[in-house]
Amino acid sequence: MSRRARGRKAQQTKSAKKAMDAAPADQPPGRPLVGVGSGDHATALDSKVLVLNKLYVAVRVISARRAFSMLFRDLAEVIHVEDGQYLNYDFESWAEISALRRELGEGGEHDWVRAVQFEIAVPRVIRLLGYDRLPRQTVKLNRRNLFARDRNQCQYCGNHFPTSELSIDHVHPRSQGGGDSWTNLVCACVRCNARKGGRTPGQAKMDLIRKPVQPKRNPMIAVRLGQQKYESWKAFLDNAYWSVELR
Repeated sequence: MSRRARGRKAQQTKSAKKAMDAAPADQPPGRPLVGVGSGDHATALDSKVLVLNKLYVAVRVISARRAFSMLFRDLAEVIHVEDGQYLNYDFESWAEISALRRELGEGGEHDWVRAVQFEIAVPRVIRLLGYDRLPRQTVKLNRRNLFARDRNQCQYCGNHFPTSELSIDHVHPRSQGGGDSWTNLVCACVRCNARKGGRTPGQAKMDLIRKPVQPKRNPMIAVRLGQQKYESWKAFLDNAYWSVELR
């Protein structure tokens, strides 16, 4: 890229950053960016970005909208994983790299957003420049995480169902003293839940396909790691230790 082209690209990115300075840090970027051709039902700005703290420890997952808002304000930098190496970019240098990749036809693995005068790739990972606290090491017990842990699979019949056709079953029923915990709640289809009723699996002669356990990290992350475009996240996620908080 020529010196003149680099200067023009830097001026464009500075203009985009200036347009964002008045907005709160936790709000979407707004007009300067719009989603383009992500190939998914969600727009490129709704795709997910892994956030690292200053020590390169994964702390949460956010939308691309919020990630760009942080990059605009120099609160974070892009971390790009390439050939086993971590490459660091500020917003302006990432915009330049994005333009070059676009020109060379090498941006097929990225989601893209369009600004007023240029297009920029959605980063998969960003690093906070002023945050070094560790993430919480417990996973919230809620309906979304339970369904994600069990992969929308009924734990009695083994079939997969849409969320609207699933319920949560107490393995040891409440009527017999069972409580709400990771080890006593499972995903069950409506039919199996009704068949089991207020009985234990043994009393109902129904076997669980797997023993319910508390996940070591947010199960939603495991779901996303199955998608090729989030492959770079694996470099920063340790199955045995870190849990990632979804925001």
